[in-house]
Amino acid sequence: MTAPGSDPGIRTMLVDDHALLREGIRSLLDREPGISVVGEAGSFDAALAEVERCRPDVLVVDLKLTAGTEYEGLRLITEITSRHPGVAALVLTTFLDDDLVVRAVKAGARGYVVKDVDTTELVRAIAAVSSGGSAFDPRSTAIVLRTVSGDTDSSGTLTDREREVLRLLADGMSNKVIGQTLFISESTVKFHIRNIIRKLGVSKRTDAVYTASKRGLI
Repeated sequence: MTAPGSDPGIRTMLVDDHALLREGIRSLLDREPGISVVGEAGSFDAALAEVERCRPDVLVVDLKLTAGTEYEGLRLITEITSRHPGVAALVLTTFLDDDLVVRAVKAGARGYVVKDVDTTELVRAIAAVSSGGSAFDPRSTAIVLRTVSGDTDSSGTLTDREREVLRLLADGMSNKVIGQTLFISESTVKFHIRNIIRKLGVSKRTDAVYTASKRGLI
């Protein structure tokens, strides 16, 4: 909590549709003397209104804000970047995917970190983007570098997790069983399958397995 009349530090706003996660992140950041959490929101519309109200320096945003709606955080970043170019968007998400990282950067995000990042690294990322720099964890940095270098071969864009899901699909497992096997939710399994289908340029999961096997991906 910032004392009256003192420097609030980096004005930071949190956007995540899970209230408990927002509360946890806020609790961690409130302990940092150089950061002040000035607002939070759980949806696209609420975030737009809250940015207008609290005028943050940094917007820490998840990519998936509404159940059943894909990557609404990307749309939010695009909108905020257009309306408030002085606000630095930092993606904080559970999803690590080549296409998503690139799309986030194109939308205007100045950083991309995954939610298993520790507090110190998150604070560094917030400080970096607030000062006009960029902040990518090692995994997202590798994705950006691959894209810049032109390494966009379709086989290289499948993440390790997507390959795991593909192998289990090839074994005939249902989404539910895949989730139980990999200790992820069924909705996350569906998310990965949609990405796999899109990346392989097919329309069905059975076609994805066939195409992947032909390309030697599984």
